[in-house]
Amino acid sequence: MTDAYVALEGGHVVEARGRSPGTARGELVFTTAYTGYEESLTDPSYEEQILTFAYPLIGNYGVRHERFESDRVHPRAVVARELTDDVADWLTAEGVPAVDHLDTRDLVIDIRESGAMKCGIAVGDDVTPQDALDELAKCKTMSEHTDIGAQVSVDTTTVYNQTGDGPTVALVDCGAKQSIIDSLVKRDATVHVLPYDASVDDVQGVNPDVLFISNGPGDPANFESAVNLVDEFVGEVPIAGICLGQQIVARALGGTTAKMDFGHRGVNQPVRDQRTGKVVMTTQNHGYTVVDPGDKLEVTQLNVNDDTPEGLDSEELNVLTRQYHPEANPGPHDTFGFFDEVLGMVDTTSGRTLAVADD
Repeated sequence: MTDAYVALEGGHVVEARGRSPGTARGELVFTTAYTGYEESLTDPSYEEQILTFAYPLIGNYGVRHERFESDRVHPRAVVARELTDDVADWLTAEGVPAVDHLDTRDLVIDIRESGAMKCGIAVGDDVTPQDALDELAKCKTMSEHTDIGAQVSVDTTTVYNQTGDGPTVALVDCGAKQSIIDSLVKRDATVHVLPYDASVDDVQGVNPDVLFISNGPGDPANFESAVNLVDEFVGEVPIAGICLGQQIVARALGGTTAKMDFGHRGVNQPVRDQRTGKVVMTTQNHGYTVVDPGDKLEVTQLNVNDDTPEGLDSEELNVLTRQYHPEANPGPHDTFGFFDEVLGMVDTTSGRTLAVADD
C-alpha cells in the first residue's frame, strides 16, 4: 500500500491509502453530491482546492469524457472513503494526487465546525507526515490567489454556434462550466466566450445582446476586470450571472461579498422563490456569497437552510443572476428555465448597436 498523509490546518495529520501519487496543497472542502463525480472533478470552480467526497464510494459507474465540464481535473487533490480503480487511474493520468481509506465523516465534521481549511497532501512509496506538513506550510488562502482567473479562463475569444439564429451572448469566462455554454447553444444563441480579463473594447467588438458573467473559483474581489465590465454595460445591455457571476454583478452594483464558513457544495440545496413561495432543489459549488446586494438589486430567491441570497434581479436594469447552477450537471433539473429567462431579456426588435456611455 502506498503511503499517504493528509495534513490539516492546525497541524493534525491523518494517515490514508494512496491511490494517485504526488504532493499537493489547497483549501480543503467537501461536496455532499452522491453522483456526478466526473462533473465535479472537472469543474473549474474547484481550482486551488482539495475536494473531499462525503459520499463513501466514488467511481461506481466509471469515467466518461462526455460528462466532463472542462478539459482537465481542477482540484489539486482528491479525498474519498473509497475510490474505484477507474477514478484512481484517471487521476493518476491527470497527475492529481488522491487518497482513500480514511474516515471522511470526521473530515466533513471538522470542516463544518472549523470551516474550510488549508491542507497539505503527500502520496508515495516513501513519503512521510512531514512531507504533507511541508505542503500545508506553503498553502495560501483562497483570497490570496489574486490571479486565479488566469488559471481557468480561455486565453482568446472562442465562438460557439457561430451561425445561430438566437441572441448573441458575450460570456466572460471566469471558469465557466461547459454545460453553461451548452445550455445557451441549445437555445440557438451564439456564444462568444471571452477571457476573464476582457476589456470594454473586447465586449463592444462582440456587440452582444446579453453580457453573461460565468461561475469560477476564488474570491470575487479578485475579478476586477469583470466587475468593471458590469459597471460599464449595466443599463445598456441585459446582464446575467451564475455563482461567482452573481457575486461579481453584486459588487459592481454597490453590493458586498464575504467568505462563507464552509460554503455550499452539493446537489440538494433547497432554494425558495420570494415571489411565488416555490422551493426548488439546486446544484451549488461556492465558498463566497453576497452579503448585501446594495440598493439596485432585489433579492428574489433565498437558500432555505441559511437565508443567503440565491437570486438577484433588477427589471429596471435588465439584470438576472443566480448563485446556484441552473444548468445542473450533476443535479436536479428544476432550474433549467433560467436560461430562457436570460434570453427573454433581449429586445430582438431594437436593431441596437452597443454603445457605452461616457462617464
